[in-house]
Amino acid sequence: PIVNISQQANAVFQALAGADRIFEIMDMKEEIDTGYIDLVSAIVRRDGTITEHVGMSGRYAWKWEEDGEDKYQLLEGRLEFKNVDFSYDGKNQILKNISFYADPGEKIAFVGSTGAGKTTITNVITRFYEIDNGVIEVDGINIKNIKKEALRKAFGMVLQEVNLFSDTIEGNIKYGKLDADSDQINSAARLSGADSFIKRLPEGYDTEISGDGSSLSDGQNQLISISRAAIAEPPMLILDEATSSIDTATELEVTEAMDNLMAGSTSIVIAHRLSTIQNSDVIMVMENGKIIERGSHDKLIEEKGTYWQLYTGQLELD
Repeated sequence: PIVNISQQANAVFQALAGADRIFEIMDMKEEIDTGYIDLVSAIVRRDGTITEHVGMSGRYAWKWEEDGEDKYQLLEGRLEFKNVDFSYDGKNQILKNISFYADPGEKIAFVGSTGAGKTTITNVITRFYEIDNGVIEVDGINIKNIKKEALRKAFGMVLQEVNLFSDTIEGNIKYGKLDADSDQINSAARLSGADSFIKRLPEGYDTEISGDGSSLSDGQNQLISISRAAIAEPPMLILDEATSSIDTATELEVTEAMDNLMAGSTSIVIAHRLSTIQNSDVIMVMENGKIIERGSHDKLIEEKGTYWQLYTGQLELD
């Protein structure tokens, strides 16, 4: 009986801890969204006018109402941080006076030790958290004026932790675009390179996989995740240490898939492995919430600073 009681007590304490987290979420206040600018699929007519398009056109535009009329601005993908400060608790600053910009189609990479603020930058871009000071703009529009749903729709995300569902491979890719047809699913898989291993499976795209990703290798899971991002045709991309959980042999395959995905899109890349970001237009080295170095790979190597130390192995990331 004493053993049983102790086991039951363990279960009760675990349940109480879980209940605390559940009730904490239930008690949270709903997000206030003051944005009024939407994101729509668009086409540009011969005379230069922008109109909304039903379905996927490959182009996007910001849409808002002004003086009773719909106004449109083509999404180009220019991103800019202006003197941005941020803290999670209102006390300890994670981002300190961060300023940078990414021109349309550029690949911007961030490197730095754990806790330097790299992932926080992606969290504030998509307004998962609101910044304390400064301004973040997309195409010259303050992101606070963009509806959160529209802003998040503008970014495709590939993360270190792959989230798959207990469904078929086709179903998992389709979560990126629920009304996608088989041709679009196959096209996205070919872009990522996942098509080659999927076709070798006995049931192909109809192969059932488990939500914890144990059915496939880490690299295969990541290729499916990249396919899911590709099918949504996102105009901008965030890749947060997407290769850090896979082996170096698979890394080349996944890196090639990410390069295909990023072609023509403004991309923010966070990397632990410097080999994945050498072809970036601009590399920014972060330390203690600040950008301490910025430039191309060759320029930073010439400067022989922190990036050079990381690249040559004289300094290691935590």
